[in-house]
Amino acid sequence: MSVIVIQFVTLDGIVSDPDGSGGTPTGGWAFRHGPETVAGDKFRLGALLDDGVLLLGRTTWELFSRLWPGRDDPFSRRMNAVPKLVATRRLADVSAWGNSRVLDGDLLDAVRRERRDVIVTGSLSVVHALMAEDLVDEYRLLTFPTILRTGRRLFPAGGPPAHLECRSAEQAGAAVLARYARPAR
Repeated sequence: MSVIVIQFVTLDGIVSDPDGSGGTPTGGWAFRHGPETVAGDKFRLGALLDDGVLLLGRTTWELFSRLWPGRDDPFSRRMNAVPKLVATRRLADVSAWGNSRVLDGDLLDAVRRERRDVIVTGSLSVVHALMAEDLVDEYRLLTFPTILRTGRRLFPAGGPPAHLECRSAEQAGAAVLARYARPAR
């Protein structure tokens, strides 16, 4: 089992409001480069979605539950079919997006017990909780040629160091998809 974090990120490490749905002054930065940069399976999730589980925080789940169910391309079918765990204390009903359920109990305990690969997208508070406990095995980052200087960062100051290996890097439209993982133990 691996925990894989996928994120849209700017050159200066900002991850907040890539699509503009948060209404921030700098929001929508990922979509300024055209739809081809963000469309489809840019993160190369493929079979991970067939055999894994998607872990989302409430805000990301609410956004995705409005977007994905109405789509019917091959990648969207995978996103809609994958089991989804929602880390929330506020939502009780997650029936708006098929195969979703509210995470039972403690987030960290649930991730440690999970036997499938866990894919975390967006959901920065969930990602930061996992990072603090050294539970992230891989980062798949789609880095955009944008510098915002303000916003929430994927790797905040004061966090623990992490020593990773670059597994791959490739251009994806205007962005670069890079995979970083823990060195083999």
